[in-house]
Parts: sequence; structure tokens; C-alpha cells
Amino acid sequence: MNMSVNIAGVEWKNPVTVASGTFGSGEEFSEYVDLNKLGAVTTKGVANVPWAGNPTPRVAEVYGGMMNAIGLQNPGIDLFCKRDIPFLKKI
Repeated sequence: MNMSVNIAGVEWKNPVTVASGTFGSGEEFSEYVDLNKLGAVTTKGVANVPWAGNPTPRVAEVYGGMMNAIGLQNPGIDLFCKRDIPFLKKI
């Protein structure tokens, strides 16, 4: 069965991806998930400079769920390009 889709001019083998912010840049989950079976890996957001995010506590339990204020913790674009893009190109 052909599950391919075209998203903004990019051909994916299937429409399955991960939610941004929940999967890092993929390598963190590569021993648990065969990344080649995904149509894409949606990486965590990246800023022009590294950002440690908000101080703790970052998560609070509330009625009906949880609230978070992570603060877009990320390694910065330079490290992302050096470390994460080469990994993603391999898969």
C-alpha cells in the first residue's frame, strides 16, 4: 500500500511524524523507535543561541492534567547543525 504524502513540496513515505518538542531531535529515541519507519521527524524548536529554559519547577499538576513552562530549552542553532542534522541525514 502506498502511504506517501506530499507536504509543502516534500515527499514523505507516510504521514506519520512525532509532535514537536516531545522527541528531541530523534537520536534520543533511536534505540526505542525505528526512525526509518516514520514519515518525518519533527524536531524540537531551535533558537539562534543556546537556551537553558526556565528554572524549576517547570511542571505543575492541575485539576485535569498538567501545566508546563519549559521555556523552549534548546542547544542553539550551531550545535543543532553540527550534531543533529548529520544524524537526521543518515536516517
